[in-house]
Amino acid sequence: MLGREMQKALRAYGEVLRLIRRLPQDTRPYYAKYARENFVNYREVEANDITALDELFNRTYTHSLWVLNKYSVDEAAANKLKEICGSS
Repeated sequence: MLGREMQKALRAYGEVLRLIRRLPQDTRPYYAKYARENFVNYREVEANDITALDELFNRTYTHSLWVLNKYSVDEAAANKLKEICGSS
């Protein structure tokens, strides 16, 4: 069984991929690859390092908002990601 934080990370990753579908079609491959690389790069973070995990989840949400704003996608689209990333 996956740990709670791992499940949270997978839910966040899935939601980021759903948000990428709202971007212009020609930008989607780039952002999908970028998201995957970032989630893979940080998979070694200790599950009991709550500070580091909170920072990563906050960064996930903040970066997603930045990209949505860049392409004029309504920030409300990220409400579910905010819920996922907001509580430890």
